[in-house]
Amino acid sequence: MNKKTVKDIDLKGKRVFMRVDFNVPMAEGKVTDDKRIKAALPTIQYVLEQGASLLLASHLGRPKGGPDPEFSLKAAAEVLAGHLGRPVTMAPDCVGPEVEKIAVALKPGDVVMLENTRFHAGEEKNDLELAKQMAALADVYVNDAFGSAHRAHASTEGIARFLPAVSGFLMEQELEYLGRAVADPEHPYIAILGGAKISDKILVVETLLSKCDKLIIGGGMANTFLAAKGLNMQDSLVETASVETAKGILAKVGAKLVLPVDAVIADKFDAEAQSQVVDVDDIPAGWRMLDVGPKTLALYKETLTGAKLIVWNGPVGVFEFPRFAEGTFALAKLLAESGATTVIGGGDSASAVKKAGLAKQMTHVSTGGGASLEFLEGKELPGVAALNNK
Repeated sequence: MNKKTVKDIDLKGKRVFMRVDFNVPMAEGKVTDDKRIKAALPTIQYVLEQGASLLLASHLGRPKGGPDPEFSLKAAAEVLAGHLGRPVTMAPDCVGPEVEKIAVALKPGDVVMLENTRFHAGEEKNDLELAKQMAALADVYVNDAFGSAHRAHASTEGIARFLPAVSGFLMEQELEYLGRAVADPEHPYIAILGGAKISDKILVVETLLSKCDKLIIGGGMANTFLAAKGLNMQDSLVETASVETAKGILAKVGAKLVLPVDAVIADKFDAEAQSQVVDVDDIPAGWRMLDVGPKTLALYKETLTGAKLIVWNGPVGVFEFPRFAEGTFALAKLLAESGATTVIGGGDSASAVKKAGLAKQMTHVSTGGGASLEFLEGKELPGVAALNNK
């Protein structure tokens, strides 16, 4: 990674504006999963140890362009204070006279949580006036929010134009491990893509196929490829508009693709549906494919044997229904036992390895779903591009 990190800059006595990803799940005003808050702790602690004071900024949810108590970061600030064992002051906003007063009064070791950046419509428009107001609060900008790095917003891209801008440890780690998959992968390199739609992932399919030795395709995406091979997928989710695209990919690099050979099918799209296991060319009328079957898992195992690098993004079944999540969990276990460098894209695959109790056995679990996909597509992420080069 050719970007400067917090270790490349003097922080002593400085006020640091740090963009974190505290876009955490909430219920009844409480944080229900603090994984993202914990992920930011190493950088937060390092900055404080260097004798700096800290202003933390994040978005939370999708407020309608104005303050909304439902989307306040107050609960996240309380959880953070518990982890740090020191007070975290909650600011009334992320810019403005009151926040400026708080910033000016900061002493080394002080921590302030700024209010949701999306309470300002200018955040998502990357309004440079708003970015300038944010920059005026601090001496240094640190971005540790990989999950928001694919968006050019005032707090992720605009602010970096006005301050020395470096990455935090989480951002550095994300770029290092995902970078391996894009820039210089070890071989054999096996990529796994799941999820519902090909159209969302066509660029990533093409990029991965140009780099990897085999690409395992599962989930709803696999149905579209199987339909492109001429199989009758009956009531399975098939993206009709993408069948021709899938045919083109099969014609060009079909030998690299690993598609399901059997399936767990259901008589309706329902957690309690009747189910059975059949070969993919033998799905009865009125039934649909909701998970991969045992023969497919055996094929996955064979494909992954001896791999040096495995990158996985997206579940291989209807993961939200426990009965149809078994294939995804079994795949997580195969990765954990593979001995390869395992990089898990964010979103549902990250949830899957966590639910399977295997997150600690993976080399790297990304904190950014959309960001990791765009990175794997080979796109430059605005939040990364904005950081100072070494």
